Amino acid sequence: MVYALREIKEKTENFFLTKGIPSPKLDTDLLLAHVLRINRLDLYLDLDRPLTKAQLDELREYVKRRGQREPIQYILGASSFYNCNLIIDNRALIPRQETEYLIEILLPHLAKAKKILELGTGSGALALALIKALDQLKIDAHVTAIDKDEKCLALSKLNQEKLKLKEKVDFIMSDWFSAISKENQYDLIVSNPPYLSQELYEIAEPEVKDYEPKQALVALDRGMADLKVIIKEGYYFLNLNGLLVLETGAEQHLELIKFAKDVGFKRVDSVQDLNKYDRFLFLYRECM
Repeated sequence: MVYALREIKEKTENFFLTKGIPSPKLDTDLLLAHVLRINRLDLYLDLDRPLTKAQLDELREYVKRRGQREPIQYILGASSFYNCNLIIDNRALIPRQETEYLIEILLPHLAKAKKILELGTGSGALALALIKALDQLKIDAHVTAIDKDEKCLALSKLNQEKLKLKEKVDFIMSDWFSAISKENQYDLIVSNPPYLSQELYEIAEPEVKDYEPKQALVALDRGMADLKVIIKEGYYFLNLNGLLVLETGAEQHLELIKFAKDVGFKRVDSVQDLNKYDRFLFLYRECM
């Protein structure tokens, strides 16, 4: 039996609806475009085209995986993040929209950021997007990105090679600052560390809880253990005019601001994300 694209598209969307997939139409389009090796918008140029048996078999496998709530990015092996098309798999977190917005709000601070450290790089998304943004701004800077997981570092280096940024970013294995020399002083330290509490993790969507690496999501002390380590140790790795920027949980700012000031940070700004949640902390070693 021959099935036309229109019919397959409708059946797949309906199946995803029954499985509670948040974006059934978009995910259907992305999987079909991937199977047909065309752009998503080109699907609509010929909705009556037939699919071959090989294409249907490939699609069925992807639809089964997505129906089990495996993230679409892991199925496709790709994720778009800011100005980068990344290779992505379950070695690392899928880059989030919130972290993408972090780059936008960092742009005004990059002019003086010649030496940058990123902690917990995962797929390399933030470090690589930052260096591309710096290049576009014609700012000569260097990024050191660390992760304690060698599998994440292997993935980040694949993305570095894909984006041809080998001279601009150093990827180093380190458990936070453990492998970083205390002689190094950075203009900017940035991190999106684990910040979910175990309670929030338990009620997360299946895409998160069942597929993404837990160690990159959950921290002790109600999600704040790693954040506090970075704040406490990071103070001593910043130059006098340095800036530490953290992505955090929405309910953590009051406690973290007090903690940061006790450490010695002179100014701490709470910045909201696009959904108006307290998401980012900007910690200045000296008053700016």
